[in-house]
Amino acid sequence: MNLNGWIKGRVAAFDHAARPWAARSRLRGWAYEFLMFGLKQAWASLFGGAMLILLVATHLWWPVGAPLARYDFLVLAAVTIQVVMLATRLERSDEALVIVIFHVVGTIMEVFKTAHGSWIYPEHSLLRIGGVPLFSGFMYACIGSYIARTWRLMDLRYEHSPPLWAPWTLAILSYANFFTHHYIPDIRWCLFAFSAVIWWRTWVLFTPDLKVRRMPLLLSAVLVAVFIWVAENLGTFATAWVYPSQRDGWRLVPPGKIGAWYLLVTLSFVLVTIIHRPAAPGPAEQTTRRTPIP
Repeated sequence: MNLNGWIKGRVAAFDHAARPWAARSRLRGWAYEFLMFGLKQAWASLFGGAMLILLVATHLWWPVGAPLARYDFLVLAAVTIQVVMLATRLERSDEALVIVIFHVVGTIMEVFKTAHGSWIYPEHSLLRIGGVPLFSGFMYACIGSYIARTWRLMDLRYEHSPPLWAPWTLAILSYANFFTHHYIPDIRWCLFAFSAVIWWRTWVLFTPDLKVRRMPLLLSAVLVAVFIWVAENLGTFATAWVYPSQRDGWRLVPPGKIGAWYLLVTLSFVLVTIIHRPAAPGPAEQTTRRTPIP
């Protein structure tokens, strides 16, 4: 049995033992559903969580004068994690494709942004392009990996989803604005408004446990952006990268960055549609249904 099958077996055994407890009252049922939601979110964040742990751990305990630069170790560690996840079937090949795309898209933006002083990577490394260590592209890939995996684990469906040309237009304009705002006026507020126009009627249906739940897609994008902002604070604390305001010591990343992450989330969502098309709910989507964790 492969690792993915073994994990599925452990999850099934846990569910078999805990389900009778959860069925005794509505409050327990809600608590168990919330637990399952948290477990699925953690499982969807497997790659991103592993990278965050490595960022903080190497910041705290990386030996001074080590023959291998910390940033180079992070590159090798990220590649190793991906190889292991694919070999053990913890990640699908199409999800790995999304990670490759995100790595390329993120690295291109990183090279441009660091050249313009938006942030820096203060430590030495060999595996880099210009001032950008190659592990940085994997940090963007973590977002793509999370969205692709949660799409599958939560069996996402969409009500009143707009035609794909509209989100793709938003994604292209958002990505372009990350570059062009250095030369022409920033249009991010127009992009926020455009996202509200195309998605104001869209609801995302997800299955944390037995029942299908729903929330506005715009709200889900904001929540993911806030989560990424929290992770970014951990990353800058670990000096994985440093903003100009943090050169003299760590301080909280300005909450205004949540807006930039929101636009990146919309870009991520659109790129994931390469492998997962937004499907409308079927006639029985509001009934009891269940999806496994792995």
